[in-house]
This record gives sequence, C-alpha cells and structure tokens, in this order.
Amino acid sequence: MAMEMRLPVARKPLSESMGRDTKKHLVVPGDTITTDTGFMRGHGTYMGEEKLIASVAGSVERVNKLICVKALKTRYNGEVGDIVVGRITEVQQKRWKVETNSRLDSVLLLSSMNLPGGELRRRSAEDELAMRGFLQEGDLISAEVQAVFSDGAISLHTRSLKYGKLGQGVLVQVSPSLVKRQKTHFHDLPCGASVILGSNGFVWIYPTPEHKEEDAGGFTANLEPVSLTDREVISRLRNCIVSLVTQRMMLYDTSILYCYEASLPHQIKDLLKPEIMEEVVMETRQRLLEQEG
Repeated sequence: MAMEMRLPVARKPLSESMGRDTKKHLVVPGDTITTDTGFMRGHGTYMGEEKLIASVAGSVERVNKLICVKALKTRYNGEVGDIVVGRITEVQQKRWKVETNSRLDSVLLLSSMNLPGGELRRRSAEDELAMRGFLQEGDLISAEVQAVFSDGAISLHTRSLKYGKLGQGVLVQVSPSLVKRQKTHFHDLPCGASVILGSNGFVWIYPTPEHKEEDAGGFTANLEPVSLTDREVISRLRNCIVSLVTQRMMLYDTSILYCYEASLPHQIKDLLKPEIMEEVVMETRQRLLEQEG
C-alpha cells in the first residue's frame, strides 16, 4: 500500500518588500496603544492611567483621531446593509430564526421577505401556515441586514430577487474579519463558478446559473445534477479559499481569482498540503502587490 510521509520544514522568511507592505500594528489585551490623550477611544480599547489600552487581540486601525482594534478572530457584529449567508434553525410564529455566526440568532420576519412570484400584499394566516413550505430548518439563505437591535441581535430581509434560498453548492466558514467589505458581495467568476462572500464569514460557492430565476421570488432552489467540471471548479475554489484563510489573507473577488489561477498547475487535493498552500498564496500575494504598485 502506498504511503506518503511528511517531515516538518523550516518556514521561509517573507521577502523584504512583501514584509514592509503587509506589516500591521498588532496588539494583545493589555498592550498600550498610545499615551497621547488627543485620540478618541474606539471599539476594542479602554482608557487606563491616561493611556489607551487594547482590550482584544488584533490590529490597530486609525481613522483621523479615532483609534480602534479590529479583532483577528471574533463573532460577527452586524451592520445595516451587510450581505450575509445564514442557515434556518427554527420556524416560529411569523418569523424564522437564522444562524449567522453572530452572538445571538438572527431573525427573518415573514413580512420582511418577498412572497413567491414577487406578490405584494399583506401577509395572511394562510401565509403563516405555509411558512415551512417557503423555508424550513436546515435551508441556507442569502439576506441583507435590515436592523441591529440594542442587544446585538440582527433583523434580516430578503426583499430583493437576488436574495433568497440557496440551491446546490459548498459552504465555507471563515473568520468575519477576513472578508473584505465591498460594494457587491455577489461575484460571477470567469472560471465558471460564483461566490457569495457573506460579511458574517459564511462563503457560498455555487455553479454560475445559465439564466437568473426572476419569477420564483427566491424560493425555488435549482436541484439539477451538477456536472463534473463544475464540481471540480467548486472544489478548487473551496481549497483556494481555505489556503487564503490559513495564511490570513483578505477574501475578495480579485484575491480568490488570482489564487485560483496560481493553483491551476497543482491537483485539487494537493492544495491542502501546507507547502503548496504557502507557495500558491505567496504567488497570489505577489500578484496583488504588483497590481497595487
């Protein structure tokens, strides 16, 4: 029986140019950020003995006079307008409970969604009885954050035809701090697959549909068999995203596409090997730096 043995190797240092560009001010709880009293205190900081001190582990971000610490690993803190991917956990009276990687379950109200066919009318008792027919436990949905309550709970809505139930694909869970905020989080990649980069750290990869479902109101999931080539593309994209997350790189359409192109010389299963993972991400990082430079 063939057996593959792996031995540890010394980590290669980053090149000087790359290290200079990607250097961040990292702090741990209790570290003094600044002793200047002219700065304003933001999230992840507190004042002590006239010093601004970090309360979480992460990178320091400054906007004019405001200093905050962005945690490296955290639960999702919702903001109005964010695109999220979530899983239905419970069907309740006139609402669904949704798991969105936040501290509390999110809420999707029956009145905050399109009826099948995009019908506009008041929700009736018949709609309430048919709720499990619309969405049931275990279904994955894409939605937008409508409101954030004082206790941190999130209210969602799916009033646009681009939101709704998700069909066949792969879900990858990453840290929300690694998903870059952009104008759009729905990306059709030229490799033949599409991704939804949820701001809550849930990334959905699915085959690009040939024609958009306009008349279903986001409730009919496409359950047609997925071709082998599409499955291979989705698997490669999934392993590329895992590689980027392992090397703590931000996820957005360009970084994922560059990583996908850098991974093409390797087999899909080999992308999970640490040395190949590092090589592919190093090439991706270099291309991104060249593009920015």
